[in-house]
This record gives sequence, C-alpha cells and structure tokens, in this order.
Amino acid sequence: MLANKGNYAGMSKAVPVITIDGPSGSGKGTVSRLLARERGFHFLDSGALYRLLAYAAQRRGMGLDNESALAALAGELDIRFPADGEGDRVLLDGDDVGEVIRTEAAGSGASRVAALPAVRQALLDRQRRFRLNPGLVADGRDMGTVVFPDADAKIFLTASAGERARRRCNQLKEKGKLVEFEDVLADIKVRDERDASRSVAPLRPAQDAYLLDTSELDIPATMERLREILKNRLNP
Repeated sequence: MLANKGNYAGMSKAVPVITIDGPSGSGKGTVSRLLARERGFHFLDSGALYRLLAYAAQRRGMGLDNESALAALAGELDIRFPADGEGDRVLLDGDDVGEVIRTEAAGSGASRVAALPAVRQALLDRQRRFRLNPGLVADGRDMGTVVFPDADAKIFLTASAGERARRRCNQLKEKGKLVEFEDVLADIKVRDERDASRSVAPLRPAQDAYLLDTSELDIPATMERLREILKNRLNP
C-alpha cells in the first residue's frame, strides 16, 4: 500500500498526519494499523524501521555499534508497510519479515541502534517521505516530537510495565514460544530506561499530545477512545 517516496517539504500541512507514540506493549502498533486501515491512510511503523535495520545488519555480520555503517545501510533498505490486509506485514526487499523482526532479540537490537544519532538522522528523511495523500498514521516513539512536529493529531499511549509485559507474554505464547513473565518484564524495563534516557529524541509525549493510558483498555475500547479524540482534532 505504501512506498517510501514523496516530498515532505512540499506536502507538509497539505497531507494530514496522525502520530501515535508510546512504549512497547502500549497497543500503539495494533491500533495505528487499524486506524490507518479504517481511514484509508498510509501507515508508517517507525519502530519496525529500527528492527529491520538491526535485523539486516546482523544478517550481514555488522556490529550494532558500528554507527557509520548502520547509517549507510539505513539508506539502502527497501521497506514497505501494507496496512490494507490482515496481520502485521512488513516487507523488506519484497519479502515479508513481519514475524522475524518481532522477536525480543530484534526489539533489543532496535533499541540499541535507535540510540545512535547518525542512524536516527539517516532514517529521519525516509520516515517523512511516507507522508502521502490521503494521509498518514505514524506509529513510533518520536513521531509527534521529532519526525512530524506539525502533525494534525498527536496521541501518546502508555500502560504499566506489568501490563505491557503480560500482553507481550501472551503474544509470544500464542505463537508457541516459551517465555517467562519476569524475563519479559525485565527486558521491558531496560528498554524503557534506555529509550527515556537517550540523548537523541528520548521517549516522551509531545507537549500538545493527548495522553491515553491503555492499562485497563482492550483494543476495541482503545479504538473507541481514539475516535472520540480525533473528532476534536482531525476532520472525519
């Protein structure tokens, strides 16, 4: 559905953007894709960009601390995020790698490369080029603060670390993987600390973002809340 082409500077406010930021396990990935499908908008899973980069780098035997090489690789990857079908499809060079990049190892690698300034800069323009008519839903950690500071609507989803760990455990168990709640919780806490304390684009809500705690909300309830929020911030 979406190719990474376009002109951010030329389109700017001409193309509506909804940003949904928040920590891992807050539900932002699922609701962002559903919202894009519901509105017929394009979809950007910015977190997957970092997962894809870490995955591609490791497949090439490249260290995740090799900042210059990672930044160069970031400009070469052919990435698409179809939002018009079922599941979390992510295409890398035409291959669906949606499953392989959702592992805990890939998530940890993504958090490491995302902390590198040169890598974030290399991916910044690419992310902005996803802003195409009729609109874009951008899911990530700095969509509303750095990538699309002029977004029409900014949402920051959160949930307790324990609830996010529970959700992640359930997802992994549904896929037949053996995981321990305490291990997943510990990983989430480490990633939260790293994302919040990094010097470049730390995880935090934009000043004009709407904060929504999903700890007690399932996906349908979260979607309903988002629709209500967007009624006041974006034309239907």
